[in-house]
Amino acid sequence: MGAAGLAPAFVSTEAMATTNDANTSEAQEAKFPQVPKRKLGKTGVDVPCLSLGASFNTVENQAVLRGTLQWGVNYWDTSNISAGGNSELGIGKFLLNNPKLRKDLFIVSKAAKAGTVAEVEERLAGSLKRMNTEYIDLYYGAYMLSDPARLTDELKQWAESAKKRKLIRFFGFSTHKNSAQCLAAAAKLDWIDAIMLKYNFRLMQDAELQAAIDTCHKAGIGIIAMKTQAKGAEPEEPKTLVQHFLQKGFTEGQASVKVVLQDERFSSACVKMENIALLTSNVAAVLDKTELTAADMKVLAEYAKATCTGYCAGCADICDSILPDTPYVSDIMRYLMYYNSYGDRQHARELFAQIPGEVRNKLLNIDYSRAEARCPQRIPIGKFIAEAVAKLA
Repeated sequence: MGAAGLAPAFVSTEAMATTNDANTSEAQEAKFPQVPKRKLGKTGVDVPCLSLGASFNTVENQAVLRGTLQWGVNYWDTSNISAGGNSELGIGKFLLNNPKLRKDLFIVSKAAKAGTVAEVEERLAGSLKRMNTEYIDLYYGAYMLSDPARLTDELKQWAESAKKRKLIRFFGFSTHKNSAQCLAAAAKLDWIDAIMLKYNFRLMQDAELQAAIDTCHKAGIGIIAMKTQAKGAEPEEPKTLVQHFLQKGFTEGQASVKVVLQDERFSSACVKMENIALLTSNVAAVLDKTELTAADMKVLAEYAKATCTGYCAGCADICDSILPDTPYVSDIMRYLMYYNSYGDRQHARELFAQIPGEVRNKLLNIDYSRAEARCPQRIPIGKFIAEAVAKLA
């Protein structure tokens, strides 16, 4: 978990332990280097280039919330369903004990499982209550967007209303699949302030996605990267990456964050950091001034190509068009990734259980060969679906 050769970039975790009070003095705060900030699109707001993905139980982990502020990581990303609601409740607990710090935070949440504008309003009200705050800085009212048709005039009017009522400052959406199409559509709209998308050294090879990101950046939309570690459905030992980057003084995980942030189009990289070790490791990577070279980028690109058959890039429109009665292939691949690579087994099973029963019951009787033939990643879809059913059902 350590920061390898990047240790000189920041003070020790022992120092962190002695100053873990969120109301510590300015003299103590000054001991900690601050994560650089970047503009969030045309919003005029500066945000730290490393943000906290708070998709864990922050009620029981207040130390990480306090720790982020030492380094200037005051951008906290959550949702109404993260950790069964305990992510937002933990933030609410923190703000209840430290109300004066609300103005120093940039809090982001999402309207998960909201199918209508009325449900978006309901989700927002619940999030505000759980987090003990009167407003949310950035609200993703379209959660896990895969179809740009969801960006309706009605949703636009709701976003404008929520801003006027000072319930949110900015509006946007998150996307895991069909991201290029979603971004291309958003760039033509004038009411999308920010977008959070899956992006990493694997997806950098996608020319269509790169073009869509560029279009959004030029339109002044703030762009946030998530899933920067590029983990797939098949757990793998990235020995090539480990050996290469340890020689440069940092881990492959730190390199995965650094390579995203070398792209100035991204305002921030949102990383799940559920303990102090992960927090300090990622902070060290961001504070380190070493830039990845062309040779480093080649190593990442070659590794991405060599291991692509275990990574779903989220181009769900391909599978969905071939398997219209089973529009869950990319979702199942993501759930299997949570199970295998993240070790988040219970969450993976809970998500799988939400797939309609009539679909789950026929997953093993479907011919996936046509989808496999069209898959840009050459994923053995049938094999992974069978593995998912065995582990998640």
